[in-house]
Amino acid sequence: MPAEESQGVTKIVDNIARLSPDLLSEACQHILTYLQGQIPGVDSTEISDRFQRAGVRLDHENLQNIIRFLLLTFRSAGKSNLSADELVSRLEEGKSKWPKASLQVMHRLWSEQGTSVHAQQEAYAMLSIGQLVDMQWKLGMAVSSDSCRSLNSPYVSLLLKIAEPSGQICQKSFEMTIPQFQNFHKQFKEMAAVMETV
Repeated sequence: MPAEESQGVTKIVDNIARLSPDLLSEACQHILTYLQGQIPGVDSTEISDRFQRAGVRLDHENLQNIIRFLLLTFRSAGKSNLSADELVSRLEEGKSKWPKASLQVMHRLWSEQGTSVHAQQEAYAMLSIGQLVDMQWKLGMAVSSDSCRSLNSPYVSLLLKIAEPSGQICQKSFEMTIPQFQNFHKQFKEMAAVMETV
């Protein structure tokens, strides 16, 4: 691990150490609830407000770093199906000095909810599909190819932009003949009709 990255983690752990066990527990609980699929996302404003009411002042960047670190820690532990003891020992292996009370909170919460997070991570892995962000199309005419001098056949070219579950945007492009496109259109109309009944 590069020195800068190690210092970044040390700073995050130092900021976590400023939190009381109850405050850390609340923040972790919020993140674990999200990772179990019970809420749509982590509300950093809610966590920030709670910290401020408890007298802990953190700037936006430090708060986001804590949330990202805890998300990554719990998500990785869920994917690896770690026990609470394994999670705590991995945290202790790092160069950062974790307060005993913080490790006890992490251990207790992971003991209670680790299996649920693991099950949800497994489900996400099986169901992870992208989301259509944009679709562009154009009608073209294939005039010739290497093997044929005169094709004169129309085609439809589609470019799809898809947001992958990882957050990356990727592009997929393909071409269809007019009959293939008409079949594609028919299937989309059928899907739209079914979706309206739901």
